[in-house]
Amino acid sequence: MEHEIQEEETKDVSETEEKPDVNLEEAANELDEIEGSDELEAEKDRYIRLLADYENFRKRTEKEKQSLFGDATAKCIEQILPVMDNFERAMEAPCSDEEYHKGMKMIFEQFRNFLEKQGVAEIDALGKPFDPNIHQAIKREEATEEFPENTVCEVFQKGYMLKERLIRPAMVAVAN
Repeated sequence: MEHEIQEEETKDVSETEEKPDVNLEEAANELDEIEGSDELEAEKDRYIRLLADYENFRKRTEKEKQSLFGDATAKCIEQILPVMDNFERAMEAPCSDEEYHKGMKMIFEQFRNFLEKQGVAEIDALGKPFDPNIHQAIKREEATEEFPENTVCEVFQKGYMLKERLIRPAMVAVAN
């Protein structure tokens, strides 16, 4: 059976080889006439420009997609941060049940580890020079030896970064 199929395939291939649909000499002559023409050069130029436009479109679309994903992630994290703040305040409150406090601390650590895995980092502000790009000054205090001028001396609300993007500035007091 296989032998019969192979013979049929051989016949089909040999039949197409014997009867070409296009006269090769005519096609070669037409190609020779077009090769040196301005029309061919114009079409080549148009084709190259079209390829460049497509490549630019592809890159721009990929960049926009990454930007939208980053914006959505930042917006989501920004909505979660007040919950993190409240959780942290609750952890600082006195608790008579030590086991309950231990369980809450474990949940808080899981929450913080999740944020770290997402690329969220707390802005280290206390004792650092004031930077208006990542700090929001809401109070001024007198400079001391511990906190010289233009140094963050108190943090009212922690600030957070998502990789290189500021999600929320740290609300701080600055020594002046």
